Amino acid sequence: MENKKAVYERRDFLEDIVRAGMAGLLVAPVLKNLHSAPSYTVEQIIDLIMKEVPGERLPETVDTIKSGSGDQVVTGIVTTMFATVRVIEEAARRKANFIIAHEPTFYNNTDDLNWVHDNHVVKEKQRLLEKHRIAIWRFHDYWHRMIPDGILYGVLQKMEWLEYSPKGEASFRVPEQSLGEIVYQLKTNLGIPHLRVIGNLTSPCSRIALLPGAWPGQKQVELMEKSEADLLIVGESSEWETPEYIRDARSFGKHVSMIILGHSFSEEPGMEWLVQWLQPKVPGMPVSHVASGEAYSWL
Repeated sequence: MENKKAVYERRDFLEDIVRAGMAGLLVAPVLKNLHSAPSYTVEQIIDLIMKEVPGERLPETVDTIKSGSGDQVVTGIVTTMFATVRVIEEAARRKANFIIAHEPTFYNNTDDLNWVHDNHVVKEKQRLLEKHRIAIWRFHDYWHRMIPDGILYGVLQKMEWLEYSPKGEASFRVPEQSLGEIVYQLKTNLGIPHLRVIGNLTSPCSRIALLPGAWPGQKQVELMEKSEADLLIVGESSEWETPEYIRDARSFGKHVSMIILGHSFSEEPGMEWLVQWLQPKVPGMPVSHVASGEAYSWL
């Protein structure tokens, strides 16, 4: 007959095995999930994007890392137009440490930190980025280089004009409607509270020339002339260039109009579209858009 001590030791041993087995069953899925969780560095995500861009890498480009480092492990991605203080803080709240911005972070095209020597706002912004350990990469030149142009495609999609410009052309025809109707559609679809308009709101429009962002006046007028557009829609324009051209053209009896959307509002849809474009390439990685909005108040 076995003594009680031996029975208890054997029973405890068997219970330990059962408990260990159950623990293994519970832990295994967790370990599996941990093992399969996506892990990308900033540089790896940039490389994934760049594989989709036609042509060779540009010898000179503004599309560089503005803060953080390429070997930083990414916890989440936020796309935006401008990496403003509010956008940075919102990214941190979302636990996203990689911002892909379309425009400069430090107030000049090349993000030269010494553009204005010893600037206290630049230093404060750098401290904020360091505090939240956020990397910023500018995606401007290459996003415009995509076929179709990533910004233009996003605007066409949000305006529901893709059927009229399926290949992302900058000039196209829409069903004839009044200038006022197109103004309303732009404000509604793009979420723009105000527009600058040159033209009669009752004028019929069907041939559109669309240039989001800040294209030079020469390019704006060239596209309008070449496409024989009766409506030019731009992000912004030097007041002494295209707007004056449109005003004089109208004085000569030409039926042309112009709508100025504002730089941020005109290109934000393209950075919003980037979320849809990028998400399948980084499965499991949180990717979202934070609109930077406009700096102005209208009184």
